[in-house]
Amino acid sequence: MSRMLLATLAVCGAILAGSDALPKAQSPKPRPDQVRFSDVTAAAGIRFRHNSGAYGKKYLPETIGSGAAFLDIDNDGWQDVLLANSTNWPGRKGTASFPALYRNNGNGTFKDVTRQAGLAVEMYGLGVAAADYDNDGNIDIYLTALGPNRLFRNLGGGKFADVTARAGVGDPDFSTSAAWFDYDLDGRLDLFVANYVEWTIGADLFCTLDGRNKSYCTPESYKGQSSTLYRNKGDGAFENVTRKAGLYDPASKALGVALIDHNADGRMDLFVANDTQPNRLYQNNGNGTFSDVGMTAGVAFNEAGVARAGMGVDAADYDGSGRQGLLIGNFSNEMMALYSNEGTGLFIDDAPTSAVGKASLLTLTFACFFFDVDLDGLLDIFAANGHVSDDISTVQPKVTYAQRPHLFLNLGAKKFEEISARLGPPFQQAVVGRGAAYADVDNDGDLDLLTTANNGPARLLRNDGGNDNGLLRVVTIGSASNRNGIGAKVRLTLDNGKTLSRMVKTGSSYLSQSELPLTFGLGSAATVKSVEVTWPGGRVEKLAGGAANRVITVQEGKGIVHSAPLGRGGR
Repeated sequence: MSRMLLATLAVCGAILAGSDALPKAQSPKPRPDQVRFSDVTAAAGIRFRHNSGAYGKKYLPETIGSGAAFLDIDNDGWQDVLLANSTNWPGRKGTASFPALYRNNGNGTFKDVTRQAGLAVEMYGLGVAAADYDNDGNIDIYLTALGPNRLFRNLGGGKFADVTARAGVGDPDFSTSAAWFDYDLDGRLDLFVANYVEWTIGADLFCTLDGRNKSYCTPESYKGQSSTLYRNKGDGAFENVTRKAGLYDPASKALGVALIDHNADGRMDLFVANDTQPNRLYQNNGNGTFSDVGMTAGVAFNEAGVARAGMGVDAADYDGSGRQGLLIGNFSNEMMALYSNEGTGLFIDDAPTSAVGKASLLTLTFACFFFDVDLDGLLDIFAANGHVSDDISTVQPKVTYAQRPHLFLNLGAKKFEEISARLGPPFQQAVVGRGAAYADVDNDGDLDLLTTANNGPARLLRNDGGNDNGLLRVVTIGSASNRNGIGAKVRLTLDNGKTLSRMVKTGSSYLSQSELPLTFGLGSAATVKSVEVTWPGGRVEKLAGGAANRVITVQEGKGIVHSAPLGRGGR
């Protein structure tokens, strides 16, 4: 999937209430080195295995993997789990495979509700994006696929209806990641769909690493496909405005997309991670069109001017500057990218001079995102790793197919430390990692992880010990803005004068989506002085803060409409 692999080919021959059911231990002082992760997949009742359809033909889509999402399908304040799935190739016999929806029981266990929810649909699924596109108060589901994609409207009561044809969003291409956002600020969520390459079984090519046996081809062997932008018309249907918006780009080979307001003008921009093509930073011009400023911003290529193989991506204010930087997962021998936003329209890649670059040089990172693992107020980094070629070690002995994940602890001042070795057995296990997302699944304050493996099992990893610091969870409800408040920027001022900023978003990671509620780690701060929300469209509300360790719901125009203590027992 990268120029590095192509070179090798040539060389080789071409929530609202907490539960006390799972209490956690408190220590007298916050100690991030006490954070551990436990694999609770089996205990939680999640039994899912991704089916890539692979049976020796080495078809390119088999390398892509599957995504995962945390979403609250029934508005009960507990994050549920959705897992995308692929299926057998035409003509191949075998058990049918479907996406999987698990409802959170609120006691540490989940129930498989896929069939009763109406989601037992066989498709070569890849990614997932979830949001309330019709502003009715229920989270809807969009699944990307090796065409066509599917949109499922949440009818309430745990039921979904396939409204793809009615909505007109069944993109027929090779779709990967997707994101819901309101690009024209009309209060309705629009949909961006990342597309990859032109591939069919009939057009599949023969590539090899050892000169004899077939291997997976790189995307450079195939023509790219333009991503698609669908504008929400407000009547249940969408309009394809890709060309009108200036986003038509048939050279693109997109795998990841992140929402970002890179120039802080209140309009939502898009960052698209391309595989072996220049990355795109699409700046929202405010008139229904976008302009690619990736080259001038310094994020299109690496420092040598070469396009990398971008996979997953995220955007967040990780350095406390008040500006959103960028994190990109890249191919092995390329290292991850960690771009700080200089506020001048320029980004600087800090990875080569940090632990992030050194530790990720030989790993192939798919999902990656910022999250506060120890709630100290500094955004840390998670990366899911795994190669695309199961025979890669025959030509690169130092590179493995299954790989361990990374977790980089943010030390402040743009410094990070790789702490995976301290996080327990789940972080020592090598897997062929693909999708990943985070959420507080047990409502104890700290953020847990959900990961997928290509042709392998999904894993739910519980964060143990990450809630020794204080926190505030913020749920947003739009009024004039979209119901989920996607694109809203929330800024906290703590009692010690420190400020923290986050944005409500969909997309990011790789084929996956994390929970919509925002979790702010407060460190040792006992109270929040103020909460400031800038809604899509520019409305600013400054609200009084309060005690730590609470979940608050902020509704546009009404302020804080709900506030409750977070359940944080002792483990």
